[in-house]
Amino acid sequence: MEKNNSGRPLPIFGNIGAIAVIVGIVVGIGIFRLPTMVAQNSASGIEYLSFWLAGGLISILGALCYAELAANHPDAGGEYHFLSEAFGPGIGFLFSWGRMTVIQTGSIALAAFILGDYATVIYDLGPNSEAIYAGCTVIGLTVINILGTRPSKNMQTIATTLIIGLLLVAGFTGLLSAPASAEVPETPASTSVGTAMIFVLLTYGGWNEGVYLSAELKDVRKNISRVLIIALGTITIIYLLVNSAYLHVLGLESLRNSDTIGVSLINQITGGHGSYAIAILVILSALSTANATIITGARTNYALGRDFPIFKIIGRWTDTSNAPVNALIVQGIITIGLVILGSFTQEAVSTMVDYTAPVFWFFFLLTTASLFIFRRQPNSRDRYYSVPLYPLTPIIFIIVCAYLLYSSIVFTGWGALLGIGILLLGSPFYFFSQRYSSSE
Repeated sequence: MEKNNSGRPLPIFGNIGAIAVIVGIVVGIGIFRLPTMVAQNSASGIEYLSFWLAGGLISILGALCYAELAANHPDAGGEYHFLSEAFGPGIGFLFSWGRMTVIQTGSIALAAFILGDYATVIYDLGPNSEAIYAGCTVIGLTVINILGTRPSKNMQTIATTLIIGLLLVAGFTGLLSAPASAEVPETPASTSVGTAMIFVLLTYGGWNEGVYLSAELKDVRKNISRVLIIALGTITIIYLLVNSAYLHVLGLESLRNSDTIGVSLINQITGGHGSYAIAILVILSALSTANATIITGARTNYALGRDFPIFKIIGRWTDTSNAPVNALIVQGIITIGLVILGSFTQEAVSTMVDYTAPVFWFFFLLTTASLFIFRRQPNSRDRYYSVPLYPLTPIIFIIVCAYLLYSSIVFTGWGALLGIGILLLGSPFYFFSQRYSSSE
C-alpha cells in the first residue's frame, strides 16, 4: 500500500482506473432520458444516429485540446488550474465557485434523485422516498471517498464495468430482437440541429472531468491523451449501439413519445417483464455517475482552498487517506442542501439542467481558448503533447462551444439567468478574499 506524507496527491490511477472514472461520469443517466428529446428533433432514423456520431466526434476534438493542457500543465485543479494560469486568479476563482455551488453539486444531486426515482420502483420508502434515497446516496458515497481515493477508485471500476456490460447486452439483444412494429405511423418532424446537439452533448458531457485526475494519473504526460481518446471512443461505440437498439426495437415515432425509453426497450425485449431489471441498471448508472462526480468535484474545491486563504479549510489534502477530506465534506453538505431543496419542488431536475448548461459551456469555451495563451508563452515549445492540426482543432471546438452557449441560453430562458446570477455571486467572495489575503 502506497503511503503519502507529502500533503499532495499520489499518482495512483492507472489508465484503466482513469478511463473507468471518465466512462462512469459520461455513460450515466442521460442515455436513459435524453434520446427521446434528440428523436423529437430528428427527421429520420439516419439523422438521429448521425447526431450521436457527431457528438462523439465533437467530444474527441475537445479531448485532443484538453489532452495538451493536461499533459503540459498537470494539476489536481484541472480546468481551474488552466483558467487561473491563462486568465488570472479571478476567472479561476469564479470557475471553481461555479462548480462548487452549481455545476458539480447540482450534477451529484441530479444523479442521486434519479437513483431515488428508480429505487422507489423497487421499494417505496413513503412520501419522501426519492429524497431519502438521494440523501443516503450522497452521504454514503461521500463517506467512501473520505475513507480514501483507492476504495472509491475500485468501486468506480467495478460499477463502470457492470454498467458497460449491461448496456452492451441490452444493445446487442435489442438489435437481434424483432424490429419495431409498423403499426405506429411515423409523423413528420422538422430537424433542429442546435436543440438536438444540446441534448446529445449533454449526454456525452463529463469527459472533461478526466483532467482533474492529471496529478494522480501515472505517467500523465504520456497517458492522458490515450485515456481521454480511448474513453470517448468507447462511449461513442456504446451510444451508437444502444441508440441503434432503441430505433430497431421501438422505432423513431415510439422513441419520440416515450419518457422512459430504457423501460420501453427492455419490456419490448422481455415481453413486459423487465421493469426491475432496467431500474437496477439505472440505479447502477446513477450511482456510478454520482461517485465519479464526487471524486472530481472535490478536487476543484481542494485547489480553490489551496490557492485562496479565505477557503483554506478545504485546501488541505489528508495524507492518511490520500483524499481532500474537507473538500469532500463541504461538497457533501452543499449537495445535501440541494437534495433538501429539491424535495420541496417537482421541477428540481429541470431547473438544475437549465441553469447549469450556459455556465458549463462558457467555461468550456474559455478553457479551450487558454490553449492559445499557453502556446504564446516563452517555454511553449517544450511540450510533451501537442493537439493535432493546431490551430484548426481548437478553433472548431471553440465555435461549437459558442454555438451551444448561445443555444443553451435561448433554450433555457430564465433558467440561464438564474445560473449566471449564482455564478456572479462569487465575485464579492473573490474581492473579499483578495482583501483578506492582503490584510494577513
